Amino acid sequence: MSFIRSAITFFVSVFFLLAGSISMASDDQRPRARDIGLAVGTFSPGPLNAITDVEHVRVGHATRIEGEDIRTGVTAIIPGPGNLYTHPVPAWIHVGNGYGKLIGETQVREFGEIETPILLTCTLCVWSAANALKDWMYQQPGMGEHTLNPIVGETNDSRVNNMWVDPVRGREVSAALDSATTGPVTEGSVGAGAGTQAFGWKGGIGTSSRVLPSELGGYTVGVLVQTNFGGTLTMNGAPVGRELGDYAYRREFEAATRTDDREDGSIMMVVATDAPLNARSLERLAMRAMMGLARTGSFAHNGSGDYVIAFSTNQDVRRPRSSRRPVTTPELVNESMSPLFAATVEATEEAIYNAILKATTVESSRGRLEAIPLEDTVTILKKYNALHWDETLPPTGRSADIGSGDIR
Repeated sequence: MSFIRSAITFFVSVFFLLAGSISMASDDQRPRARDIGLAVGTFSPGPLNAITDVEHVRVGHATRIEGEDIRTGVTAIIPGPGNLYTHPVPAWIHVGNGYGKLIGETQVREFGEIETPILLTCTLCVWSAANALKDWMYQQPGMGEHTLNPIVGETNDSRVNNMWVDPVRGREVSAALDSATTGPVTEGSVGAGAGTQAFGWKGGIGTSSRVLPSELGGYTVGVLVQTNFGGTLTMNGAPVGRELGDYAYRREFEAATRTDDREDGSIMMVVATDAPLNARSLERLAMRAMMGLARTGSFAHNGSGDYVIAFSTNQDVRRPRSSRRPVTTPELVNESMSPLFAATVEATEEAIYNAILKATTVESSRGRLEAIPLEDTVTILKKYNALHWDETLPPTGRSADIGSGDIR
C-alpha cells in the first residue's frame, strides 16, 4: 500500500508540475530585473539570485489552471533538512498590516520557531492547505502522534480565480512539497502567484538574494514574495506606475467614478538567512522587509495583508524540541545585524520586481490581469537613468555577469 501511495503521489506531482509549466511556458521569454539592467542596491546576489541560495532552503510549486475560472496554486518553502518538528527552525512573523488569514502565526510568535514547511496559496484555500500540510507532515520519518502548527499564508487572487470552490487541496499541496528543490525558482504566474497582481499589473512569485562580503560575515539572505498589492510602482526611483498611467487613486484624480478598482491587496514575504540568528534578531530582520516593499511604491493599504516570515537555516541555532539540559546556541550580536538589514531590503525590493517582470498575462471568465509591458517599462527606466547602476556607480563590477539578456 505504501508503494501505491508513493506512486500516486509521484504521478500527481508530475501532472501538476506539467500543467503549471505548460500554461506558463511563455514565462521563459520574460526577463528578470537584472536581465534588463535593473540592479538593486549595492550587495551582490547569490549564484541563483533566489531564496534557494540560502543553504538548505527548498522551493516547490503546484499550479492549477482548469476550466474557465480556476487560476491558482500553492508554493511550498521547506526551511531546513530533517525533522522540523523534533528540531524546529528559529523564526519570526512580522505583521506589517494584518488584514489576512495567516495560519500558525501565534505559536511562531510565542516560541520563535517553525516546525513545518511554509505554504503560500489563495485566501480561501488556507484551511484545506493547512490540513493537507498536516497530513503530509505525519507521513514524514520520525513523526508520532503530536499536534502540529502548520504555517500557511495567502493572498486574494479572486480577480481571475474562483477561490470559493476551494481549488487547492491535498494533491496540489503534496505536489508542491514533493517537488521542492534547492535549484532555480520558477517565478511569475506560477504556484501561489498564478492568479495574483501587483500595482494593477499581473504579479506573482518573485525571489532574490544577497551575499554579504566576507568582511561583513559572508552570510546569505534570500527572499521570496507572493505579490498581490497596490500602490504606485516605482523601480529604482523611476516613477514607472505614473508613466504607464496606473497609480494609486488614479480614478479619483481624474474625477471618474470608481467601479471595481481595488487599491488594496496583500503580499507574503519569506526571508531566509544562514546567519546564526535567534527569534528576536529574526523579528528585527523581518521588519526590514517592509522597507523593501515600501521602496517599490506600496504604502500598505487598509485592506492589505502584509506579512513577513523570517527564519534562519544555520544548523548551529536549531535546538531540539525536548531537552532536560540547557541548550546553548551561537548568535550574532545586535551590532552585526545592520548588513543583514540592508541585504533584506535590497532582496525584497528586487524579488518584487522579478515577480512583476516575469509574470505573464492571465485571463479567466472572472477577469484579466495584463503582464506589465516590457518595452514601455524599459523605456521609462532609461528615461530616468534607473538601469545599469552596477556598471556605472561604485561599487562596480560586482554582479555584471548575473542576467544574460538585456533589453536595450
